[in-house]
Amino acid sequence: MEQIDILTIAAHPDDVELTCSGTLIRMVAQGYSVGILDLTQGEMGTRGTPQLRAEEAEAARKVIGAKFRERMNLGDSRLTASIENRLAVAERIRTARPRTVILPYWEGRHPDHYTAATIGYEACYAAGLKQLPVGGEPHRPKKILYASMYWEVRPSFLVDVSAHFQRKLDAINCFASQFAGDLKDITELYPAWGRLLDRVTTQCKYYGHLMGVDYAEPFVVKEVMAVEDVVKMPVASL
Repeated sequence: MEQIDILTIAAHPDDVELTCSGTLIRMVAQGYSVGILDLTQGEMGTRGTPQLRAEEAEAARKVIGAKFRERMNLGDSRLTASIENRLAVAERIRTARPRTVILPYWEGRHPDHYTAATIGYEACYAAGLKQLPVGGEPHRPKKILYASMYWEVRPSFLVDVSAHFQRKLDAINCFASQFAGDLKDITELYPAWGRLLDRVTTQCKYYGHLMGVDYAEPFVVKEVMAVEDVVKMPVASL
């Protein structure tokens, strides 16, 4: 694990690709370093195997341009915000020393997703405690962002990913074991390539429309946003 500018923490392999990979790709293009921490192996997925998902996750990491991707084994579909898990993630935060951490939104359909948000937040705080009984020097990230793509909440801000949207789709396409299937089957959450990619495209186009670009990804922060120049704010009011 290397020191990086941005660390993204998610529950499962492919969560990052679906929610904020366009932003990660843009940040890499702007010269920032990125790392990905998957808290589970995705072993409870109906499709594929942990080994296959590991291969797919590595392929997606290369598309995104992340410096590293670590897959922890904290329990797919049994992820808990335990002290042990908090300490394990805090130790990795100390090693990576990110300036910004991106977490899943703190509400969601899958318990692992909102649990990952809790673990991530608590680990970010704990990593800065001098007396924490884990390795590494104390470090606390400055910013925590919540990727809110799949939750009905007004974003705090949007990131224009138009120039990088195709690579976002390329990263998602790495996970063939999860998203390939019968196009006629609409009973599953992500039934097939065509429907999944259409869903992702529609959502990103919607958020892009809100800021006057082709594609965007939404984020939420709990604190206020500061603006230094009220004349040069990019999104028009009228």
